[in-house]
Amino acid sequence: MQLIVSLVTRLSRMLDKIAGLCIASAMVLVVANVILRAVFHRPILGTYELVGFLTALGIALALAQCAVENGHIAVTFIVDRFPVKLQAVIDLVTGGAALVFWVVCAWHLGKEASNMTVSGVVSSTAQIPVSPVIYLVGLGMAALSLVLLFQLEGSWKQVFSALPLVSLQRHPEWEKATK
Repeated sequence: MQLIVSLVTRLSRMLDKIAGLCIASAMVLVVANVILRAVFHRPILGTYELVGFLTALGIALALAQCAVENGHIAVTFIVDRFPVKLQAVIDLVTGGAALVFWVVCAWHLGKEASNMTVSGVVSSTAQIPVSPVIYLVGLGMAALSLVLLFQLEGSWKQVFSALPLVSLQRHPEWEKATK
């Protein structure tokens, strides 16, 4: 089990680095387009599309690492007052719902990308194939689903065991990875 968690953690980190490159590339592209437009009156064709693709990739590929680091916003001021077991039950229910939602999203994105590959859909200005971007967004959501699955394991153990866990949200391997 630890090996799988370690692989998911490394995958999340790698996708996060790619996401950072996508966001940095989008910034460089926007700046270059502004300079080229202002100085040489020659904008970069398809900048709007490329920035949209890069931003979508940056967000989707960073989701798994954000979940590993527990970096999402959670408003728990009411739930924190509940007994630990009830907190674990709430985490199990909400984590299970989130897992189902993201798995379904990843699945449908894969199907949509497959349909777009067959249809040959491309962006309107730059004529870039859209399906690889959608596949990568689906990959980011699938990686998030894996992280959520292992977080559910902690809640499951908390609900169905007599031993309290130190953390309801984070796997012990991720505790080491984020320090």
